[in-house]
Amino acid sequence: MRMSRRSRTLLSLSLNFFALFFSITAFITTYWCVGTQRVPKPKCSKLRTHQCIDYGVNETDPNKVVYSWETGDDRFLFRQFHTGIWISCEENIHDESERCRSFIDLAPASEKGMLWLSLVSEMLYIILLVVGFSLMCLELVHSSNVIDGLKLNAFAAIFTVLSGLLGMVAHVMYTQVFQVTVSLGPPDWRPYNWDYGWSFCMAWASFTCCMGASVTTLNSYTKTVIEFRHKRKTFEQSIREEDAREAFGYFREHSVHSISKSVDYYSSQTLKSGRKTPIPGDSLDFSDIANSLGEEQC
Repeated sequence: MRMSRRSRTLLSLSLNFFALFFSITAFITTYWCVGTQRVPKPKCSKLRTHQCIDYGVNETDPNKVVYSWETGDDRFLFRQFHTGIWISCEENIHDESERCRSFIDLAPASEKGMLWLSLVSEMLYIILLVVGFSLMCLELVHSSNVIDGLKLNAFAAIFTVLSGLLGMVAHVMYTQVFQVTVSLGPPDWRPYNWDYGWSFCMAWASFTCCMGASVTTLNSYTKTVIEFRHKRKTFEQSIREEDAREAFGYFREHSVHSISKSVDYYSSQTLKSGRKTPIPGDSLDFSDIANSLGEEQC
């Protein structure tokens, strides 16, 4: 299907907008990874009578302790948690609220540098997406000017490709840091089981839209350059053909004019000599005269 340059620009702009929307949403949300954590059940009290361990005390003899016979996973609670690129939040076992901690503080010391690099790459990814989106909007405004549109299109393609590469690096580094934190993080935070959440899916969807926008932008730039060169070549060829027709018409008119002048001159010379010599029609070869006149003009 053949698309116009404006349609290709609108498609690139739409893909870039979705990439920017998904990346910002993933960056500010805390559902990159979700799962459960296993924590010991708290001691029962007057305020908490379920999901707890009742050690109890013998009323007849307070010195005798009543032991709980809960074993295995029955001694633990499984609370939900969700982690973002900035913050990790888990359920509070004492009430219905959530407790949130900085994921930077949870990461092992050996991985903090990579985590900061991932955060910086993620922010640069969003900034370059904004720059590419702005350039594509400017390209729509200057759609009537082919040269300005090509320049904006080229810069938009460069910024979009760079943002896509940074986004991929940021996502991969964060994944590696999280996996190391699962093994070497604080014991009270380590997940019992976990999986990637919808924020992580949106981050990779943003990367996919970003690369689609960059490919579409590069394709639009290439097609516009090819069409522009083809139109210029066609225009130059038409100019050469027009010049050739004008030159042919010019020489033909001057040749006929020179032949008529030669005939008039021959007639005048015949009249001056007083003789009327008939000139046979087949003896007057206009092609020879034209050739001789052409040689004289040269």
